[in-house]
Amino acid sequence: MLVVVQHQRASPAAWAGLAVALAVSLLAYGSARAQGWFGTWPALADVVLAGCVLPFAVYAGGVHEPADLAWVMLLGGSASALAAVAFRKPAAVTGAVTALVVTHAAAYVPTRAGVAVIAAHLNAVFFSAVLARVFWWYLRRQGRLLDTATAQALEAEAGRARYAERIAHHRALHDTVLATLTAIASGRADAGAPLVRERCARDAAYLRRLIQQQGQEDDAPATAAAIEGAVRAAESLGLRVSTQFDGLVQLPAHAAAALADAATEALNNVACHAGTGHAYVTVTGEGSRVVVTVVDRGVGFDPRTVDKGLGLRFSVGARMRESGGAADVDSAPGEGTRIELRWPA
Repeated sequence: MLVVVQHQRASPAAWAGLAVALAVSLLAYGSARAQGWFGTWPALADVVLAGCVLPFAVYAGGVHEPADLAWVMLLGGSASALAAVAFRKPAAVTGAVTALVVTHAAAYVPTRAGVAVIAAHLNAVFFSAVLARVFWWYLRRQGRLLDTATAQALEAEAGRARYAERIAHHRALHDTVLATLTAIASGRADAGAPLVRERCARDAAYLRRLIQQQGQEDDAPATAAAIEGAVRAAESLGLRVSTQFDGLVQLPAHAAAALADAATEALNNVACHAGTGHAYVTVTGEGSRVVVTVVDRGVGFDPRTVDKGLGLRFSVGARMRESGGAADVDSAPGEGTRIELRWPA
C-alpha cells in the first residue's frame, strides 16, 4: 500500500492490483476469523489471484521495472505460506507452491531482472511455505501434547477425588453400619430398642444411597458428596430422607458447595417446619446440568406470606443465585412443599 501511494499513484493497474490483494486477504483471514481456521477455497483464491495472476496483470498495466513489481511479487510469499497451512494434503501444498514458483519465474522474465534477483525471490516463495508448514506442524504437535498432559492431570485429579470419596465412605461405614451391627452382635445394644431401630433405619438408608450412587459417584464425586452431606445432616436431626438418583453430573467446587448448603437448608426447613418426619430428595443430571428436588408432604405454607428476607427465599434462593444457579419454591397450605434447585440456572 505504501509503495502504491508513494510511487505508483498514477497507475490504475497498481491500484486495481492492490484492491484485489486486499480483497483476497480479507476473504482468507476474515473467513478464518469467523470459522476458526483457514478455509480451502479462500486460500486457493489467494494463491490464484494474488499469487499467480496479479504479477502479470500489473505488468500488463504498465509497471515493467523489477523494483516497481517487487510489492506484487512479495504477495507470492504470503500466498505460499497461507497455502502451506490451509491445505492439509501435502500434494495440494506442493502443487500450490510449484504453481507460484513457475508463474513468478515467468513473470520476472519480461522485466529482464537479474538471475540473482529471480533466484532470491523464488527461494523466498519456496521457504515461506516450508517455514509456515513447519511452524504449523510444531504448534499442532505442542497442542496435542498439552491436551494430553491436561487430560492426564484431570484424570489424576479425578482419581484422587474418587479415592478420597471411597475413604470417606469406608470411614462412614465403619462409624455407622459396622458400629451398629457390632453393638447389636455384642449384646451392648437391644435390637428392639426404639433408638437402635432408628439408627438401623438411618444406616439402611445410607447403604441404599451408596448402592444408588454406585458407578456415578466416580464421575461426579463433588456432586455426590454435596448430596450425601445434606442428607446426613438432615438425618442427624431425626429426619428420614428417601433419595432417588438419575445421573450425577460433576459440578464446579463453588456450585457443589452452594448446592450442598441449599439442600441442607431445604431439609432443615422440612425438619423444623413441615410437621413431618419424612422428606424425598431426587437428583437428576443431564449434560452439565443438575436438578435437585426436595419434597415433603407436610403442612405446607403460602409463599406469598413469607418475608422475602428470611427462610427459603433468602437462605436457599440467594445461595443458588450467587453460584449461578436458581431455586424455586412451590407450596400451599396443607399440600406440602416442593423445592427445586438447579445449576446452572
